[in-house]
Amino acid sequence: MEYLIHTPVASIIFLLTIVTSIYAFNNQDLYGKFMLHPYSVSRRFKVYTLLTSGLIHADWMHLIFNMMTFYFFAFQLEAMIGSWQFATIYIFGLILSDIPSVIKHKNDMWYNSLGASGAISAVLFSYILFQPFSSMIIFPIPIPIWAIIFGPLYLVYCVYASKQSRDNINHDAHFFGALTGLIVTVLIVPGAIPHFIAQILAKIG
Repeated sequence: MEYLIHTPVASIIFLLTIVTSIYAFNNQDLYGKFMLHPYSVSRRFKVYTLLTSGLIHADWMHLIFNMMTFYFFAFQLEAMIGSWQFATIYIFGLILSDIPSVIKHKNDMWYNSLGASGAISAVLFSYILFQPFSSMIIFPIPIPIWAIIFGPLYLVYCVYASKQSRDNINHDAHFFGALTGLIVTVLIVPGAIPHFIAQILAKIG
């Protein structure tokens, strides 16, 4: 109840994503309706899937990993910057992180994408602006590093992994979601950059 009062947007997104994803595990028709299909979207069909694709996940591991990341950072971020600001970052992160995939795969009838990873990357990188020296872990390396170091390493990894294309993960969505989180935060949260710089200067000395 406390989460709903203080961080209502993150609470609703968190619960809705979990419920919808679990329901989709047992309803294949929902996957067909909600998954992002760049071939269709580029032809102005199923444009709504730019949003709905973030409400479903491929499997339990995909869902658990995304929701754990969301839980650790989204609630704190909304409490720091406000509800409408958080909602704006999340929604723009979800939509804009998928646009490059729509462009890249517009002629690939068999390509689909799903999951909230792009939006969660936006949340994570927005959080880094406010807490650059919080500790984060890059799996599978069990050594905490500062968020300000984690961020660039994560972006480099996304670019590398996207070029390799050896898995079924949409690394482009992660990359562009992260950039969206940074840009939208700077645009809508007054003082985000000065606050970030002040923390760095304070750490230096």
